[in-house]
Amino acid sequence: MNLFRTSLAALALAAVFAGPALAQHQGHGGGTMKMDGASTDNASTKAFKEANGKMHKDMDITYSGDADADFVRGMIPHHQGAIDMAKVVLAHGKDPEIRKLAEAVIRDQEKEVAQMREWLKKNGK
Repeated sequence: MNLFRTSLAALALAAVFAGPALAQHQGHGGGTMKMDGASTDNASTKAFKEANGKMHKDMDITYSGDADADFVRGMIPHHQGAIDMAKVVLAHGKDPEIRKLAEAVIRDQEKEVAQMREWLKKNGK
């Protein structure tokens, strides 16, 4: 019986010390969670996570076996993800060089998305 009480006390003590550590576990993508479940991520991290999650969800296409069409269908959300992340930089970033790069990404990727959508339309995909 004494062993049982010792084990129970050790388990309770472990729970006391593990509680705060578990409450601040790393969430998906590295964000820290407070004990109340709220994220401590700043606005840009939240926006990046949203863009990344949407991109990966949208890239999960049903493959048709047509390599050309499957490539285009997967690349459209991939490029849109790059556009969305570049917009996060424009909303929150400060470095002029990176902001300029983000503007170029938006410009170039929007053209490519339009080209891919046109290809799908033209080829009845």
